[in-house]
Amino acid sequence: MFELKKTEGAARRGIFHTPHGDIETPFFMNVATAAAIKGGISCVDLRELKTRVALCNTYHLHLRPNEDIVYKMGGLHKFMNWDKPILTDSGGFQVFSLSKLRKIKEEGVYFASHIDGRRLFIGPEESMRIQSRLGSTIAMAFDECVENPAPVEYVRNSVDRTTRWLKRCQDEMERLNSLDETINKRQLLFAINQGGTYDDIRIEHMKTISEMNLDGYAIGGLAVGEPTEVMYHILDTVLPYTPVDKPRYLMGVGTPSNIIEAVYRGVDMFDCVMPSRNARHATVFTWNGIMHATNEQYKTDPRPLDPECDCPACRNFSRAYIRHLFKAGEQLAGRLAVLHNLYFYNSLMDRICMELDRGTFTEFRNKYSPLLAQKTEDWGNG
Repeated sequence: MFELKKTEGAARRGIFHTPHGDIETPFFMNVATAAAIKGGISCVDLRELKTRVALCNTYHLHLRPNEDIVYKMGGLHKFMNWDKPILTDSGGFQVFSLSKLRKIKEEGVYFASHIDGRRLFIGPEESMRIQSRLGSTIAMAFDECVENPAPVEYVRNSVDRTTRWLKRCQDEMERLNSLDETINKRQLLFAINQGGTYDDIRIEHMKTISEMNLDGYAIGGLAVGEPTEVMYHILDTVLPYTPVDKPRYLMGVGTPSNIIEAVYRGVDMFDCVMPSRNARHATVFTWNGIMHATNEQYKTDPRPLDPECDCPACRNFSRAYIRHLFKAGEQLAGRLAVLHNLYFYNSLMDRICMELDRGTFTEFRNKYSPLLAQKTEDWGNG
């Protein structure tokens, strides 16, 4: 399943063997919320952007078009024309973040659709059934994502319930994978570590779920407003208790610098909407730092967004042209910026893998973790 090839300090280089192909780790998943990347990006584009894994959103696909329609179309891979691995989240985060009217009970969560307000219910079994119908490569266990900060007793009770929900997810996934009509009978299941910012709860929860022998382990409930230093502290605290022989996934993270720092601490998998969301607002990531494509200084700049980049946008268009598109309100502006940012993130993971192979990742981290977090404008136009 997961093959650890080498380490450099706590950083890990491996291969994750899945039913839809092998994935070199560490890797970044491109977020295709409703089976498409926002910004007009299709899976045809993703192949050119060096994407290794796509992430789709169970909650959104449950509401539209509904998992039964996707199932009738042969599952997500056929539906969206993608032959590489797909991870589906459990829907838990969206239930808690998008729905204002929700009630958490032992059986699951009752909530109102953010689209039309109709009353819905998702519990561990329902989440597994939806993800099974979608036919993804990796399904995520249904959990409660607790706000930071939250009272310690609430967090403790929530984590205990999440553990009970995990066992129900495990049992239901085993049942679903045994059915003849199941699209992907080798669907993998990841557990999610929760516990807010409480070290002892985080550690105890990771110890408990590690004994349940899941296919991978995620760290959830971070990058939701807490300081970056707190996130790194939680990683330093929890990762030593995470199984060595399973992939480790940091959910919803993050900036290029966040990713480098998390790899340094032993994380293998990442996802975040940041590259596509920021791109649609003219913020692009480069090997020289962060730039804002609408700045006046790019008005007559003939260079590509990033001279070191080989993405479709950088191969074909200038900063001046892309700035013009944003200023004119053209949809092409967002599409080109999203293409660039996704390519940059995927190239970053390729570079991290290469540095780990060479044994030079620490040197790379020392240079690029601070560099990629800076604004290019700090250094003028050069």
